[in-house]
Amino acid sequence: MNNEINNTLEILKKGGLILYPTDTVWGIGCDATNADAIEKVFQLKKRAESKSLICLVNDFKMLNQFVEDVPEVAYDILKYANKPTTIIYDDPIRIAENLIASDNSLAIRVVQDSFCKQLIRKFRRPIVSTSANISGKKTPLTFQEISPQILEGVDYIVNLQRTKKAGKPSAIIKLKNDGTVHVIRH
Repeated sequence: MNNEINNTLEILKKGGLILYPTDTVWGIGCDATNADAIEKVFQLKKRAESKSLICLVNDFKMLNQFVEDVPEVAYDILKYANKPTTIIYDDPIRIAENLIASDNSLAIRVVQDSFCKQLIRKFRRPIVSTSANISGKKTPLTFQEISPQILEGVDYIVNLQRTKKAGKPSAIIKLKNDGTVHVIRH
């Protein structure tokens, strides 16, 4: 696994795109602080920039570095979640502008997957995670279902978990700074 982490880090540092297994589905990823890399993700997926992407962090400490004010309820939600949970936060900071939604929010998931956790910890920055499909097409549940267009469009494909069937997409919860909680997908 160390080899895969080092190979992947090299691509992320150069602003490249990776295809990697996450705690939910296979994802297309890049440096969440690199606007050019994020632009490449939108182009590859043929996705409108108005449709925001999510990013992954490895722990609460990193979460606090990229969100102005993490509502206290977020820690409880994440602590007791029994499946991967993505939370949309207001006022993200130190992140590429084109990753931030028009309402000044950003969807972030604290990952549990050991490969992702180690990769992000070593990279010291959040990474983008979006399903490995062209926008509007079905989300691939296995590596074999990923389209040739996506496979050819990334700079590096992580050579791990290629036979694993994907889990369910994460729950998505929107937290407002006033403490309001909206469940978008459970």
